[in-house]
Amino acid sequence: MTALVRDQMITLPKTLPVRVSVDEARSALADGHVHLLLLTEGRTLRGTLTRADLPPGAPEEGPALWWSTLSGRTVGPDADAARLRDELAGTGLRRLAVVDAEHTLLGLLCLKRSGSGFCSDTDVAARAAAATTNLGGRR
Repeated sequence: MTALVRDQMITLPKTLPVRVSVDEARSALADGHVHLLLLTEGRTLRGTLTRADLPPGAPEEGPALWWSTLSGRTVGPDADAARLRDELAGTGLRRLAVVDAEHTLLGLLCLKRSGSGFCSDTDVAARAAAATTNLGGRR
């Protein structure tokens, strides 16, 4: 049976509002686990950003949305996850926003660094718990 994206995606990805500035986007992308920012308006995905999307001369207080794109960075929930794993491994891109036909954000498909599979909600929760533990229970 074919594994679908809907069965492999993170169901509650972190998002930023469309009004986020370039400086705020750069700050979010400074986290080594963050590879793709999801810019939303309500539940609608309006843009995605990677580190490479933000040019050095972009005004810090300007809207990051200006530099964002959806092209090549979204996938539907019923796509073949195994096929995408192979494609992503070959391109170096490790994140795809999962959206429906109206661009409602449904989740995030995250290829593991090893390329062997996708991150899960359980993986994300474990990483968050470990980070909290490393901070002595303080956030």
